[in-house]
Amino acid sequence: MYNIPMMKIQLVKEGKIPSESRPLIKTPDNVAEIMFDLCELHAEEHFYCLLLNTKNRVNGIQNISTGSLSAAIIHPREVFKAAILANSAAVILCHNHPSGDPTPSPEDITLTKKIVDAGKFLDIPILDHLVIGDRRYISFKEQNLI
Repeated sequence: MYNIPMMKIQLVKEGKIPSESRPLIKTPDNVAEIMFDLCELHAEEHFYCLLLNTKNRVNGIQNISTGSLSAAIIHPREVFKAAILANSAAVILCHNHPSGDPTPSPEDITLTKKIVDAGKFLDIPILDHLVIGDRRYISFKEQNLI
């Protein structure tokens, strides 16, 4: 006889980022203000998701992947795992380029399109993707890449 394991899935809070209130996201600048300090701490690429409620307020931030100097491995299922558990209405993607150049790579563009398509299927829209480098950013939304 085979014993099938019982599973429990749980969202675990790992810490907090100081903020006077739950930030409201209206523009890419709002995202950059939250993420600049977090992204500049790292010498390697980090890929984050900002999890938003129905009013576009940040419910949480998840570090999806930590990579190398020039890449991080990301799969859409990892992006949406926390979004589903946190009952997120939408997601904003953000990652840093340790080189300091926030120009999206062709791989960044391809990956983002793949994640956007998955979000459409799950009815969790990707509102933007920011690439941050040296306290500058490029917004996929502003560049019409989303």
